[in-house]
Amino acid sequence: MAGQEQIRPQRRDGGEPVDPPTPPPAAMGERKAALDADIDSVLDEIDSVLESNAEEFVRGFIQKGGE
Repeated sequence: MAGQEQIRPQRRDGGEPVDPPTPPPAAMGERKAALDADIDSVLDEIDSVLESNAEEFVRGFIQKGGE
């Protein structure tokens, strides 16, 4: 992201900064798929709650008496 500074660990002997190891591309793809599945399940749960309790959910956001 623009404007954010990355902090890299430095070696104790004052040498060049050490980059953390990068996981192999196959592992990254598996992790992304797992995260996508987790996000989808959370969104599905939110959708089901809103379908069954939409009116109650909306009433919670309506301001009453100029609040």
